[in-house]
Formats: sequence, structure tokens, C-alpha cells
Amino acid sequence: MEDSEEEELLNLTLSVAAGREREKKGRRRDNSDTNYSIPMKSNDGYEGKIFMLLQMREMMLRKDHRRKGVVEDGNNNGLSLIHLLLSTATAVDGRNYCAALENLIDLYQTVSLTGDSVQRVVAYFADGLAARLLTRKSPFYDMLMEEPTSDEEFLAFTDLYRVSPYYQFAHFTANQAILEAYEEEEERNNKALHVIDFDVSYGFQWPSLIQSLSEKATSGNRISLRITGFGNSLKELQETEARLVSFSKGFGNHLVFEFQGLLRGSSRIINLRKQKNETVAVNLVSYLNTLSSFMKVSDTLGFVHSLSPSIVVLVKQEGSRSVKTFLSRFTESLHYFAAMFDSLDDCLPLESTERLRIEKKLLGKEIKSMLNYDMDGVDCPKYEKMETWKARMENHGFVRRKISSKGLIQAKLLLKMRTHYYPLQLEEEGGGGFKVSERYEGSVISLGWQNRFLLTVSAWQQTSLTR
Repeated sequence: MEDSEEEELLNLTLSVAAGREREKKGRRRDNSDTNYSIPMKSNDGYEGKIFMLLQMREMMLRKDHRRKGVVEDGNNNGLSLIHLLLSTATAVDGRNYCAALENLIDLYQTVSLTGDSVQRVVAYFADGLAARLLTRKSPFYDMLMEEPTSDEEFLAFTDLYRVSPYYQFAHFTANQAILEAYEEEEERNNKALHVIDFDVSYGFQWPSLIQSLSEKATSGNRISLRITGFGNSLKELQETEARLVSFSKGFGNHLVFEFQGLLRGSSRIINLRKQKNETVAVNLVSYLNTLSSFMKVSDTLGFVHSLSPSIVVLVKQEGSRSVKTFLSRFTESLHYFAAMFDSLDDCLPLESTERLRIEKKLLGKEIKSMLNYDMDGVDCPKYEKMETWKARMENHGFVRRKISSKGLIQAKLLLKMRTHYYPLQLEEEGGGGFKVSERYEGSVISLGWQNRFLLTVSAWQQTSLTR
């Protein structure tokens, strides 16, 4: 749903609510755009504050819609906005709902979806808190938690992939590790590589691997690449297959490419075809983060171990958002997404349509979902520090595999090409901008923004005793 449609829906629902309020209390109010508040008496109570909150949000959307494409200079103190937001979250966590509502009303009069990066990220967190106060029973909950269509989400993902090093860093670094594992076994793998991708998504990771293998393949050295990708819908899997097959045909017939799409939840062991001596690479790019329980993580790693892969590539968001308390999850999420929104300053101007789409359809959606997972009785996805994942992988029979110097150099070159306004930061340097860091004696590479790690890539292999 576009901004104008959202505004129209909000105006309609608020008009109905306003009509009921007038019938109920006999009040009259000024509906002009200049009147940004509803005079409330002390006996208006909780419902009155909810109504005022929704009106303030409507006024924010109207203001943003009118000035779309024209970014105002922000005179608001970002630090004070963050403090007010944290105070609001603390009130929500302490069930002090009246104080939380009053703070949100103040926030909606200050934040903006088209302002600076702080105003934008605070606006989405305010929406998440407001939805949490309303609960799923409210007719306004779904409006605040509005899901993008699959086409909108795909377009936003494409925008972020194109302008930011975020996903490309993960994909190129993972692919380099997979390519090197294949090369190590080239004498005994029948020139066959089988990648098992637990979340193939749109398939954007694989064109660079197809190209790299095509450059190695000749008429006398035909290479077979098979990708088995798990997905959530048949339509997405079919579209991904069509894109990858079409791309592979552009490199001639020296690379034999095959894609097998499997719906998540299907009989994995029965449907997962393996060939003799092929190099098996398991790709876990952000997949384990999406699992909602440690039992599911353990089951997945146990299944991966049963495949006897030559390499397992793990890409994860850094963080501690799997903590049980709401306030801890909120604080950790705020740190992470504040860095993400700030990093977009390096990629796109504030007034960019693409940036607004990325923030609303991808990042904003994730923020609001992160704050409200437990509203449906669902466990929070597992975002943890690398130290925790290291222990978990080792407990399932895996040891770290060193990331090659070529992989590190490639990651730094990518950042150099994708960095617009800030100089590329090396690990030992401070300051702003994107940076790439080598960690854990070269077995881990992380992408960071300023002093915050965003993504971490690590490679794993089974221990000699379990292979």
C-alpha cells in the first residue's frame, strides 16, 4: 500500500472514530491541518489518549506526504529523541501505558519518515510501540503493522542490494569461501558442486558464483553446478529458477547449471538429491537468525551435519536480540537499526524514493515485527553474538575454517567501490563509515558501520572425527 493509500485509510478510520466520539460526548473540534492536537479533559482517559495518538500519527503522515521530495533541515536534537523513545519503551515495559501514550504523542509531533536518519528510525520504533499498546484486538493494529506486498518487498530488497554493500558483502564473501572449498576438492569431486541454500530468497547471491565457475570451465573442463534452494512459496521458487537459468545461459554450455527448488517444510531428506563425490556446500545466509526457537536451530544444524558438507557458510546479523526481556530486545534493536538507517546516508540522499522504500518496506517492517513477535506468542528470532554461535556450531560437530586473504581483500575492494562519502575504514582505524574487520584469527569477517558490527561471515567444516 502506498503512502497516499495509507493516509486515505487512516483518514477514513479516524473519521468514523471521530463521529462516534462526537455522538458519545457531544464534542466539536477543529479539523484543520493547523490543529495538531485534541483538547482533552482529565476524564477523557485511555481511549481519548489513543485517539489523540492516532491523530498525531495522521498529522505526521500528512506533513511527510506534503513535503515528499523536499527534506527540511532537522533542528531536532537526535539525542533527546532517543532518550524520549527509550523512556517510552521503559514505560511500556513497566505497563505504565498512560505515560507511554503521552510520550508517543510527543514523539509523533517531532519525528518524520522523511526527516534525518534519527527522526526516521525513531518514527518506525514509535509505530512498533504504538502497535504494542493497541494489541491485535484493535482495528488500528494492522494499519500500524502493515505488511508490504511481495512485489513491494522485492523492489525494496533490489534497491538495497544495488546501493549498499550490506547484502553484497555477505554474498560475495560466502561465495568466495564456497569456490575455494570446491577448488580444494577439484581432483576428486567429478567437477561437481552442489550448493544447498536454506533460504534461497530471490537468488541474488548466485550469479557471481555462476560467473566465477564459468570462467574456470572450458570444453575440456565442464563444471556442474547444482543449487538446491528452500523457499516459502512455489511462485518465488519458480521466479528464482527462471532468473538463474537465464543468467547461466549467457556463459555458454561449459557450465552445466541446475536449480532444484524445495518448499520449506517438505520432506527434505527424501527430496534432497546428492551425487557421488560432489562437493557439498551448505549456505546459511541469515537463515538461522529467522528461526524462532533454539530447538529449531539445533534440529537444523543436526540435519546439516547429516549431509556431510565440505563447507558450511554462516552469515548472521550481529546482536543479542534473542534476550527474553522486552526492554533488552528493544535497546539492542535500536542500536542495530540506528546504524542501518545512518549507513543509508552513505548510499542514498534523504529525499531518494528508493531510500524511503527501503526504510518502509524492509527496515521499518523488520523493526515493528521485532518489537511485537511475542504479541502472537511467537519466540523472538535468534540474533546473537558470534561467541554464542561459535559454541553452538562446535557443539554440533563443526570447526571454524579460515577465511582466505583473497576473501578479505575482495570484501575490502567491494566496500571501496560502494562507499560514497566516507573513506573505507580498516579494522584498526576508528571514525565513521563502513568498515570490514577480520576477527577470531582470520576465521570471521564482519561488516560494520562506525563502531557497530552489522553482518558477520564465517565458514565451518566438520571435525575430522565426525566426517
